[in-house]
Amino acid sequence: MKWFNLSDSVNSLSLLGALAILLISAFVIGGYVKKMKVAKDKVESTGEEWDGIGELKNNLPTGWAISFIAVMIWALWYFFLGYPLNSYSQIGEYNEEVKAHNAKFEQNFAGADKATLKNMGESVFLVQCAQCHGVSGDGINGVARDLTKWGSEAGIEDAIINGSEGMEYPLGMMSKAADLGIDNNTAKAIAAYVAKEISAIKSTKNENLVSQGREAFGVCASCHGEDGKGMDGSAPDLTKYGSSEFVKEVLNRGKAGSIGVMPSFTDGRLSEVQKQAVGEFISSLAE
Repeated sequence: MKWFNLSDSVNSLSLLGALAILLISAFVIGGYVKKMKVAKDKVESTGEEWDGIGELKNNLPTGWAISFIAVMIWALWYFFLGYPLNSYSQIGEYNEEVKAHNAKFEQNFAGADKATLKNMGESVFLVQCAQCHGVSGDGINGVARDLTKWGSEAGIEDAIINGSEGMEYPLGMMSKAADLGIDNNTAKAIAAYVAKEISAIKSTKNENLVSQGREAFGVCASCHGEDGKGMDGSAPDLTKYGSSEFVKEVLNRGKAGSIGVMPSFTDGRLSEVQKQAVGEFISSLAE
């Protein structure tokens, strides 16, 4: 593909516009240079003065006014009539090529197994996520979220004790355990219950605490619901926690953190398969 192709309507219009601006600019500048060489009668002052610089009652420069109006007319014509919405353009050709490539990629990996997705996810993670979370996902000594704990019972306990915020759910941030009247032992019990009976983890290291956690979960159910599904998107769906689906939810929503905001990945930077792959990789960090 040539860097500039006159058969491309967009390029032709851009070149015409640039040439018109150059010619108008040369004409206007030349006119003012000539005026600068001719002595004029003293222009009436407005009476305003700042630091010895006075304001004069000059009329609007004719050349500037003509240029301004011409540019506005050009812009209106270009956007509503001149721009070839249905014509060929190199940008449009590139976008179509990318779209076709992405569709082929999605088709090739639609049925990929977890091992393949995990390997793919690691590559995507190193490019898109490692800058903040570190190449090993440990959060670089607390700079960002430690993903090696994410998706595990320890991650649930950490979220209960320290709270969670930044994903902009309708019910707002999750308060710290101490602010909700929950002590650390109760937080451990709730984490055991959520890990074993609600989340996608389906196991716990503290079987003896599950019953206690089930009884204490009521304070969490006010936002997450008795079933932990988040009451139709009002809060995070805990049944997905520990799976790639929960990671995809975070990627789609974005998240505010201590060093800035992780953007939403709904802008096309990652395909659905790539998001799932990142989810599989992050889920494997806690194994």
